[in-house]
Order: sequence, then C-alpha cells, then structure tokens
Amino acid sequence: MPDNQNPNDNQNFANEKELAADVSSNKVKFEIYGEEMIEKRVKSSGNSGRVYLPPNWVGHKVKIIRTD
Repeated sequence: MPDNQNPNDNQNFANEKELAADVSSNKVKFEIYGEEMIEKRVKSSGNSGRVYLPPNWVGHKVKIIRTD
C-alpha cells in the first residue's frame, strides 16, 4: 500500500456506495454552509419563476436548490 493511501479509504468508499444506493437515481446530496435558510414555493412570473426573499438579503449571495 502506498504511504499516502489511508487504510480507511476503502471502508469510506463502501459506506458512500451504500448511501448512494439509498438515494433515488435522480437526486443528489448537497452539503453547504450558510447563515440562514428559507424554504419557499416558486411563484409564476411571466415566462419565468420568482421567489421573494427578505430585503436584508439584497446584495448577498444565495444558492437555490430545487428539492421536488
């Protein structure tokens, strides 16, 4: 075994494969860090969708993840 290989890597890989098998094939897992979270439903707006956020979020970066 190479010096830089962790002996737990194979076990970690097996655990990841088991976890992946539990998740539907069209879903992915995201792990993110942030300050606040809001769950909302997207409303129709012309040919697009819209989500209203609090005014104190203006100018901050956000990440949108579709969950269903």
